[in-house]
Amino acid sequence: MVDVGSKPVTSREAVATCRIVMQPETLALIQNNQTKKGDVISTARIAGIMAAKNTSRLIPLCHPLLLSMIQVDFSWQITDLFTAIEIIARVKTDAQTGVEMEALSAVTVAALTIYDMAKAVDRGMRIECIRLLEKRGGQSGEYFADKE
Repeated sequence: MVDVGSKPVTSREAVATCRIVMQPETLALIQNNQTKKGDVISTARIAGIMAAKNTSRLIPLCHPLLLSMIQVDFSWQITDLFTAIEIIARVKTDAQTGVEMEALSAVTVAALTIYDMAKAVDRGMRIECIRLLEKRGGQSGEYFADKE
C-alpha cells in the first residue's frame, strides 16, 4: 500500500455514478416492486452502502477508511434511446486518502444487485458509464468530470 502516514487528515468527498440499462417492462416491475426477489431499490441501496464500507476488502492495496457518510440514490432515465436506472453515490470521510474507490464500488455493486434481482425477466441489462463525477479534499484538490 502507498504510505499516506505523512499526509494531513482532511475532509474528503467523492461522488460516482453509473447506469443500468434495461427493457421498459423491467423498469416498470422494479418501480412497482413486482420482481420475485422483492424490493430491488432498497436492496440495491443497502448493497451499495455495504460495498463502500468494504472497499478495502474488495480492492487490493486500497486503504481501509472510516466513512462518515454514504448516500446511494436512484433515478429513472427514460429516453428515446434507452430506459435505465441511474445510480449516484456520495461518500465522505476525514482521512489521509480519498474515497473515490468507495463511491465507485457503491454504484457498481448497487448496479450488480439490480441485475441479480431482475435477471429472471431481463438478462440483456447492461451496466454502463461507471465513473467519478466529483472529488473534494486532499492535496490534489477538487475534480469535476465533464458533462456527458
